[in-house]
Amino acid sequence: MRNILHFNIYQSGTHYVAEGSVLPVVTQGRTLDELAKNIREAVELHLEDEDLSELDIAPRPSILANMELSLGNA
Repeated sequence: MRNILHFNIYQSGTHYVAEGSVLPVVTQGRTLDELAKNIREAVELHLEDEDLSELDIAPRPSILANMELSLGNA
């Protein structure tokens, strides 16, 4: 049973984008704080009225976000 839901974060123009690795959830935000709020909300909405045991997800999963960083022109 999954206790952790993974999201990959990258910057796209002026926004940060988060894509779920297991859940088909994509959201964005102008700041990382806004993005974190949007990820929580998107996951809650996606899982609303779902039988989590059928999806192999624990009743209160955590979210782990990995962020892609570019090296720039060093």
